[in-house]
Amino acid sequence: MSARRWLIAAALALGGCASYEANAPVVDRTARAPAPKPPVAMVNAPVPITLPDGFYEVKRGDTLYSIALENGADYREVAAWNALDDPAKIRVGQVLRVKPDESRGVTVSRSKAAAPIEARPLDAPAPPVAAATKETPKEAASEFMWPAKGKVLAGFAEPRSKGIDIDGKPGDPVVAAAAGRVTYTGTGIPGLGKLVVIKHDNGFITVYAHNQSILVKEQQSVARGQKIAELGASDADRPKLHFQIRKGSAAVDPLRYLPAL
Repeated sequence: MSARRWLIAAALALGGCASYEANAPVVDRTARAPAPKPPVAMVNAPVPITLPDGFYEVKRGDTLYSIALENGADYREVAAWNALDDPAKIRVGQVLRVKPDESRGVTVSRSKAAAPIEARPLDAPAPPVAAATKETPKEAASEFMWPAKGKVLAGFAEPRSKGIDIDGKPGDPVVAAAAGRVTYTGTGIPGLGKLVVIKHDNGFITVYAHNQSILVKEQQSVARGQKIAELGASDADRPKLHFQIRKGSAAVDPLRYLPAL
């Protein structure tokens, strides 16, 4: 081979090697492969707990007084059932007993006395049978009177409004709609201002809210028509009486129980 051909062949060989090395992939053997991601843990949604009858779970904004009212109880009773020394010390999520534990005691009612035996001659006519009379239900309107004099501004609309609003002027008398015992006075229920709650013997509870001043004390017995407060605008947009009638824990329409105007 001549020197010229040998130089050309050598040049071609060197060019091919350079081209191959330039196109060869670069592998970094020091880099580590990414670690595999851990499997996503499947978290089950919490199952809501259904409380047995007679218990209540405290929610944000609740007070012991509002809880007692909504369950037709005296706040002192709720405090005693739950061993609460301070009515203000309740927390969100706390479960409270709101009805008495009936298993701890059994109420024994007296049996009715037997009717006396009437002696009469055999030939005497039997006494006339009294005509059946319709028993007046305990919840007749006749038992309640209007707690204030004024037109109705807003009617009963459960659950937004659990009672009626009665118009009036500041200082107008607010009277007990029926005889009973005062179970609460104060401002412990948000939205109702200065409040009076009366419990009646027939299972009813009446509520008088937004008062200007309160004239009775807790545990005081009051008569039907007795002045218990003065109408006002505490925690309200205008002077008015917010009046509720409750049958136990259920709010009912007061207009069904008050006499027609």
